[in-house]
Amino acid sequence: MMTQEQINELNRLFKEAKPSEIIKKAFEISNEAVVTTNFRPYEAAILHAVNTFKPNIAVVWCDTGYNTPQTYRHAEKVIEDLKLNVFLYVPKQTAAHRDVVMGIPSIDAPEHKLFTEQVKLEPFRRAMEFHKPKVWFTNLRQGQTAFRDSIGIFSVSKDGVLKVSPFYYWSDSDLDAYLEENNLPNEFKYFDPTKALENRECGLHA
Repeated sequence: MMTQEQINELNRLFKEAKPSEIIKKAFEISNEAVVTTNFRPYEAAILHAVNTFKPNIAVVWCDTGYNTPQTYRHAEKVIEDLKLNVFLYVPKQTAAHRDVVMGIPSIDAPEHKLFTEQVKLEPFRRAMEFHKPKVWFTNLRQGQTAFRDSIGIFSVSKDGVLKVSPFYYWSDSDLDAYLEENNLPNEFKYFDPTKALENRECGLHA
């Protein structure tokens, strides 16, 4: 869709831009867009920013089935408050069934690759194959993982989709202020069963 030179130029031009300006530019490139979420901390910011610019945009939620009760309650509130157009994707096997036959393997266990495929990668592929977006809004930020430190606001996914992270250079305190200003909730009791460490890449982006 875009050359690396074009991506580099976008990152140069929009490094100091407001999230709203970045989102506007992304929609100028293509209106065929989705925003993905897992309702982890600070996700309400990207959902609010993109949905404000384009109400009823497809919101892809890939739910591993292992979220905390707090995350599910938080998700319900954000969905209702922002009137989000959510498309829910879940693994083909229930968490209860998997707990019996596999459980949640450690990252060093041979089953971990299969576990990640089942609970995260396969539902995500299913979502992207259905929506076929040309633009993918995410809340990736610098400092989260070594890989994410290298990509910039604009990048290209493994499948050639333009990935846009409007809050890429924002700190937690910046986002705290955004949430407060826009009366948005946050929730920190979040669990990702595929990651042992907070700074470990989950597999969707790298």
